[in-house]
Amino acid sequence: MKDVAAIIELLNRAHLEFVEACEQIPPNRWKKNPSKGGWSAGEVVVHLTMVESTVLGFVREELSKRAQPHSLIQRIHFPLVLVSRRLVKRKTPIPLDSSLIKARQEALEAYSSARNRTLKFIAEHSSRDLSPFRRKHPFLGSLNLYDWLRMLAYHEIRHTKQIREIGKSFEK
Repeated sequence: MKDVAAIIELLNRAHLEFVEACEQIPPNRWKKNPSKGGWSAGEVVVHLTMVESTVLGFVREELSKRAQPHSLIQRIHFPLVLVSRRLVKRKTPIPLDSSLIKARQEALEAYSSARNRTLKFIAEHSSRDLSPFRRKHPFLGSLNLYDWLRMLAYHEIRHTKQIREIGKSFEK
């Protein structure tokens, strides 16, 4: 069984920093794309909300199945911390639903609600060993469910950097 306190701390810290970065984006710029193109801050929040909900959905799904044994080769994956780096830009495997873009406060509340569902799930399953359950990540390889939960924090850190870049693009 894994102590999930470190995962919860990482998720909470990443979320706090993300929200703080988002609050630096002026409300009238929230839905505007930065000068270099790319997503608006509102689109980034929708993306994170969608990813969080999708991951929690399939984590629940995996737990409803019987855990399968995985060989050492099947358990190899890239380091999760790579997700937080913005060295290589990736296209999301989850298409963005632009109809979900909301004003800053409403968007952050929706995202925080998704994060709270994740934290509640972790608390509800803290006495269960999630490590035998795995699912393939589109870029990293096969991750156990603890890795998936940690990945959410690293993914948020990545997009915190993006939000800061968006904010700086408006200063020019």
